[in-house]
Amino acid sequence: MTPPSDWAHLPFFAKDLPRIEAALAGDARQILPPAPQVFAALDACPPKRVRAVILGQDPYPTPGHAHGLAFSVEPEVRPLPRSLNNIYKELQEEFGACPPNGDLRFWAAQGVLLLNTALTVPAGSAGAHAKLGWSKLTAQVLETLSQTPRAFILWGNHAQGFAPHIRGADHLILRSAHPSPLSARRGFFGSRPFSRVNEWLIARGDTPINWTTPEAP
Repeated sequence: MTPPSDWAHLPFFAKDLPRIEAALAGDARQILPPAPQVFAALDACPPKRVRAVILGQDPYPTPGHAHGLAFSVEPEVRPLPRSLNNIYKELQEEFGACPPNGDLRFWAAQGVLLLNTALTVPAGSAGAHAKLGWSKLTAQVLETLSQTPRAFILWGNHAQGFAPHIRGADHLILRSAHPSPLSARRGFFGSRPFSRVNEWLIARGDTPINWTTPEAP
């Protein structure tokens, strides 16, 4: 796994990644996403380009779904994962539209960092790498991004547990229930996270994010 060049200065890559790579090499199970996509979220969003952060938990454990961006799936995946389906319901409520498929790479292209707090998972074993050490990278990324005002979307207790790593003032920090079917009706639906990020960006003189419609190639 090649560290993303724009993030390679983080201590994690020298101190922690070798141990994680050794653990993965010794695991006979299929590891998701494929190795070249493990750092896809960071590859897509160098620090200077990040405008908003959405924290996920770990990659989808179904082969062919995860491609390195939290909540996102390859465009041919049907049906959508249930959390992503609920995210799209909220988008539909906010904007009257949602993306045509589950591929959120067009969000990343606009500076939305879709970062899972664990970057790998064994196929069929959700959460199995939660304690592998990836969370140290999450903490360091958040601390780096805290240096200038940004929007942070923290869904659920797991993501909100990383809030202490967001330092400094003038950030937009949105906390609500997770969009999973177990909790979406306890505060995710109706929370308007996407509109609120755009309102914050516009108030700062920045361009709002197009959350619903990928640009035509």
